[in-house]
Amino acid sequence: MRGFKMDNEVKIFEGNQIRSLWDNEKEEWYFSIADIIGVLTDSKDFGAYWRKLKQRLKKEGSEVVTFCHALKLKSPKDGKSYKTDVANVQGIFRIIQSVPSPKAEPFKMWLAEVGKERIDEIIDPELTIDRALETYVQKGYSREWINQRLQAIQVRKELTDAWQDHGVEEGKEYAILTNEISKAWSGMTTREYKDFKGLKKQNLRDNMSSTELILNMLAEAATKDITNATNPYGLEENRQAARDGGKIAGNARKEIEEHTGKAVITSQNAIDFGKLISDVTKELPENRIDRSKKK
Repeated sequence: MRGFKMDNEVKIFEGNQIRSLWDNEKEEWYFSIADIIGVLTDSKDFGAYWRKLKQRLKKEGSEVVTFCHALKLKSPKDGKSYKTDVANVQGIFRIIQSVPSPKAEPFKMWLAEVGKERIDEIIDPELTIDRALETYVQKGYSREWINQRLQAIQVRKELTDAWQDHGVEEGKEYAILTNEISKAWSGMTTREYKDFKGLKKQNLRDNMSSTELILNMLAEAATKDITNATNPYGLEENRQAARDGGKIAGNARKEIEEHTGKAVITSQNAIDFGKLISDVTKELPENRIDRSKKK
């Protein structure tokens, strides 16, 4: 079945079990719609509730049903797998908006607030940076790590600009070249790197140590410089530049490991690297950007 990882997982939300399935190819979670309905309504038979709602949406010509897929999930009743309607996060949000239940109202209000914030960011892009900084602080990242992460974002932008100027198409081709860089310096593709750290949807760079992040920046910065110097064009010609840039960081990694006797790449993730919130709350008053003061 395509890239689906068939180890069904159960999420717990407000004491309710939500069956889920991970699509390793698309890097998306799919959730049982009936289970979500069970959380949002007082229906005793939420499977029947969803079938009725789905029928109504179809009659209304709603596009919501196009987000639904039938995949096999284990039944909590007998442990057997049956085809079950599931949807990704975007689909679940669309379905929530169609559920006429008081329990769904907080979700709808939250979605409206998220939409408003996104519009605000389009009007004033600086807000995006402000929110990113605030989010990293709230997650417990150190100030030093946050500064490195922001630099990594700039380096990545310079690299993708160079790729665009040299005939590389955004999306799949960017991902292919990113994998070439990753393999050359870390020995793993991006997906393999994520698996090594036990990540799924999470951002890989957000789960790198300072040293990993610096080496990844070096690989991308070197690739950008090589690309601008040698002027390759198109995906295939840019592959070699990506490998060469990654190799430079790969050599640096090997030298670090030779001198320290320790592996640079670690299975640890952001939870391990980030400081506890209690350790940084004293810094929040002077470091948090007050968005209410922005024009």
